[in-house]
Amino acid sequence: MLTGQRTELASAVAREHRDGGHGGRGRALVNLALQAPNTLLHDGHAWRPDAPAHVISSTRRMLAEAGRTRSGFVVHGSYAFVGNAELGGHVDDGLRDIVEAAQVAERMVLASGRRACVVRLGYLYGPEYGDLLAYRRAFRLGRPYWAGPKDNLQHHLHSRDAARALLLAAARRPKADVVYATDGEPASFAEFMDHFAHLVGRSRPLHLPRFTAPLVRPVVRGLHRQMVDLAATGPAVPRLPGFEPMYPDHRSGLAQVIEAWQQSR
Repeated sequence: MLTGQRTELASAVAREHRDGGHGGRGRALVNLALQAPNTLLHDGHAWRPDAPAHVISSTRRMLAEAGRTRSGFVVHGSYAFVGNAELGGHVDDGLRDIVEAAQVAERMVLASGRRACVVRLGYLYGPEYGDLLAYRRAFRLGRPYWAGPKDNLQHHLHSRDAARALLLAAARRPKADVVYATDGEPASFAEFMDHFAHLVGRSRPLHLPRFTAPLVRPVVRGLHRQMVDLAATGPAVPRLPGFEPMYPDHRSGLAQVIEAWQQSR
């Protein structure tokens, strides 16, 4: 059973469940309700104005649903960037409120009295993501983008690997309270998007200079800038037992995105 069924990740999970033949041990609930903004592709607009309160209220509703449906296990999708903050990464005020709310939500799940685990996912991308298509259009028009610091690395994860990780956790029910699912090679958003730009025909994508931040605020919101400023300060561990990404870096993952788009024409 899934929450957040209208999200792009939910379509990847449903497809992987259908195609992968994943079995389980009784009824499990996989919570995707917090995952819509867990990507660097949306320029900040996917975060609700009341994001911290929404994180907590959504988790409370999920736990009530788990009780109503008598789910024997809960897999709570959370954010790898929470770990970056815990390890000392710089977090500005707006994002700090979200980090703290995500931590509260994780504790709620683990203290709920239900068997559960938290899976902290890297920043998501995949062929389902409409914002990645928007970047493709922007690059083809020669528009610049907010790249952030080139030396700030982040953890990413292809949507199919995210789906596999969540279903694996639901099937195997790891004993650890909090585990991570990310690809094997952190990359900066600039490196990620520049490579994507090359794949869609823009050899020299333009970056917005940092001094333009006040001018581009209506399009590139502060939370997006804060997210690309928050660097991965260590490995994403402990890993989800048994999980190995099919796309161990953004290059292989983005190659699959392009291939999937070509096949869908």
